[in-house]
Amino acid sequence: METRNIFENLSCIDHRYSLSEKEVFEGLSKYISEEANIRSCALCEAALVQAHLQVRGELTPEKAKLLDNIAQNISPEEVYAEEEKTKHNIRALVNILKTKIPQDIAPLVHLGATSVDILDTALSYRMKNVTQNVILPELIALEKALCSIAEREAETPQVGRTHGQHAVPITFGWSIAEFVSRLGKSILRIEELSKQLKGKLAGPVGSYNGPSMIVKNPEELERTYLSFLNLEPSEYSNQLVEPEYLLRLLLEMNVAFGIIANLADDLRNLQRSEIGEVFEYFASTQVGSSTMPQKRNPWNSEHVKSLWKAMSPRVMTFYMDQISEHQRDLTNSASQRFIADYAAGFTMAVSRMKSVVLGLQADRDAMAKNLAQAGGKVKGGVLAEPAYILLGEAGVNDGHEVIRQITLEAEQSGKTFYEALKTHTEAFSKITSQLEKLGIENPSTFFEDPARYRGLAAEKSKRLAQKYSAIMDSLVAK
Repeated sequence: METRNIFENLSCIDHRYSLSEKEVFEGLSKYISEEANIRSCALCEAALVQAHLQVRGELTPEKAKLLDNIAQNISPEEVYAEEEKTKHNIRALVNILKTKIPQDIAPLVHLGATSVDILDTALSYRMKNVTQNVILPELIALEKALCSIAEREAETPQVGRTHGQHAVPITFGWSIAEFVSRLGKSILRIEELSKQLKGKLAGPVGSYNGPSMIVKNPEELERTYLSFLNLEPSEYSNQLVEPEYLLRLLLEMNVAFGIIANLADDLRNLQRSEIGEVFEYFASTQVGSSTMPQKRNPWNSEHVKSLWKAMSPRVMTFYMDQISEHQRDLTNSASQRFIADYAAGFTMAVSRMKSVVLGLQADRDAMAKNLAQAGGKVKGGVLAEPAYILLGEAGVNDGHEVIRQITLEAEQSGKTFYEALKTHTEAFSKITSQLEKLGIENPSTFFEDPARYRGLAAEKSKRLAQKYSAIMDSLVAK
């Protein structure tokens, strides 16, 4: 077998990421490498022979095992060498298989099938298996790690941010719970869509012309063929399986990819020197900069974002592969091969994000400090919202303007918002009275500590973390 130094390969997936994400790469390779592609097609051909034999009542466990074994051990080099002669990949595979399968059943190889009965079925077979056996486990592990942080940090005070500006207080668990919820739903959809991938055995235009020359019930033959591959037939096929089954799966992966890229962006921003609220794991031998020895760059989060930039636009190609002229043309032949690259890039980004999250630490002191100083030029100004709401509840019609003027006064005087608010005794008395009605402890000092104003952030963080952790456990148990 001819081997190539991995550094002679053209794709960064096959050299750089095969090393940095070695375990994931090896898992993906079992399902979406070129060797896996050829072997999945061979398994489809073996399944077709088994279907013919079963219809005839001649299939035995020994024959089924033999056919699967031959398919699993097909040589890609042999098939490629034969393709040099035939200039046709499936015919080359068929020719090789016919030399390896017992001659009494060799005529059944590819009988009644067209190339895409094998190619599209094999693609669905590979994508279903790689999704369920590699991609989903990585996603579930990431989701579980996020759930752990959301629950662990549910009570950790943090300033909220909108438009890049300080907003009202939240907790760090709440900021992570966002991604728990968003990614959790996407994982469930990916799992569902992976089960819906279809195959076919319907001939060159999908109307079962060829199979109808072999059996009285071509659709039953199709179902039997696909059952050996744990697939179901497409409701309608021309020469192709309806492309939307696979398209929807790839699009949902891209949805998840966007969620993960959003998470990577947020974590990267929280590691800025002037914020410093979280930090990634940094090995003792790791170098952050070639020239600035003190730096600890958030490069893993940036790497995830960069992979998203490289892979996400490929969605346009997936959409374009929907279109095939009449019953089939070959305009998806080359472009569809790059689905493997996309699946690999996506999975490696998930794996990298998982490693970030597993090593992520919250700097609770920095979060507390930033929250205490939050509010723009007015220390404690993030509590202007509850002050105006409570005034409104007390019947003050222009409560928003009253509080806005107090924030301006605090800004000009250098007082904290709490200090300025207390000098407005009538407003402060009404606000305190409303807090007492709500059962708030120590209402007179409520505005001294921004961390007390957090709504349901902690409660919902825990609830979402526990919900999605249980859901992920149930997926693993399936």
